Amino acid sequence: MVVVGGGAAGLAGALMLGRARRSVLVIDSGEPRNAPAEAMHGYLGHDGVPPARLLATGRAEVRGYGVRIASGTVVSAEPDEGGFRVTARRPGAGSPGAGTGAKGEAGTDTGTGSGSGTGSGSGTGEVLVRARRLLVTTGLADELPPVPGLAELWGRDVLHCPYCHGWEVRDLPIGVLSTGPLAVHQALLWRQWSADITLFLHTGPEPDEEAWERLAARGVRVVRGEVAGVVRDGERLSGLRLGDGTVIAVRALTVASGLRARSGMLDALGLEALPALVAGTEVGSRVPAEADGRTPVAGVWAAGNVTGVTETVSASAASGARAGAAINADLVALDTRLAVAARRSPFGADGERVVARVVARGAARSAAGGGGSAG
Repeated sequence: MVVVGGGAAGLAGALMLGRARRSVLVIDSGEPRNAPAEAMHGYLGHDGVPPARLLATGRAEVRGYGVRIASGTVVSAEPDEGGFRVTARRPGAGSPGAGTGAKGEAGTDTGTGSGSGTGSGSGTGEVLVRARRLLVTTGLADELPPVPGLAELWGRDVLHCPYCHGWEVRDLPIGVLSTGPLAVHQALLWRQWSADITLFLHTGPEPDEEAWERLAARGVRVVRGEVAGVVRDGERLSGLRLGDGTVIAVRALTVASGLRARSGMLDALGLEALPALVAGTEVGSRVPAEADGRTPVAGVWAAGNVTGVTETVSASAASGARAGAAINADLVALDTRLAVAARRSPFGADGERVVARVVARGAARSAAGGGGSAG
């Protein structure tokens, strides 16, 4: 069993599978989406915890159940004899942060916590792993607007989710950068956390008459013109500079990043990402999956925000746990079918025992009857 991605969803799935005595290998690129954030919020029991600490705790927990964790990036997955052949790249082999430190370890599921599988390495820095099932928890890539200086403040003063960061910037002057039709909704939402909201129309559409009225009713300031750059005071955001040189003070900026599913490794399986919609507007892409994580490709599950772009850390962990339980149930059903087929086979172990008993009875009768044939 291979879990692709070691964030909240992947580790939660691995935890469920490890506790079910499955042999599990987690392959993680070490590039969590929320790495720039100082803390995560809204996760009951973990509010205010740094993202890295949650992952460290999760890794320790899953290792306690025999789960193996390897550093690397899965570059492809292909069907292979009732399972999958997974190719992963070791760290330093190719693109930065890519690869796997699996060193030949494999995720072939044996049904026990200590089972071994098959894997191989190559001179190209790639490792081949075979698995009966895949859980894909690769998450999203944020595609930020090309405003100079914006990316450097991403996750600190440049934000995207009010439920993740709103409390920390409450009552501050907050800017909303419009790049699409959801900007008015975004500005009105952030108004709950501050009375000082400025909507920068930037490259987004002009609000209609109804939207203008709603913005005015809530006291949201609207600024026309494109934003040319970010203004900083030391390491913190202090304002936005317009094309004419005007600087408008803001202490936090919210943007709607493009949300692209990290799903390229699924191309060889024919599992294509679909458009991700929020309020009827396309905001990125997602891997299609049912509530338990099952995808249209047999044997492949997906969990976390690779399947739902609005999922928080806690929601991602919940979906990973749900998928892990579903995968175990699927493997239990498969193992049972195989056991029944083996039991019914005349050349299986049970069949051989029946034949042996018949032969033994015939030999005994033959000996008792003085060498006659068995009846």
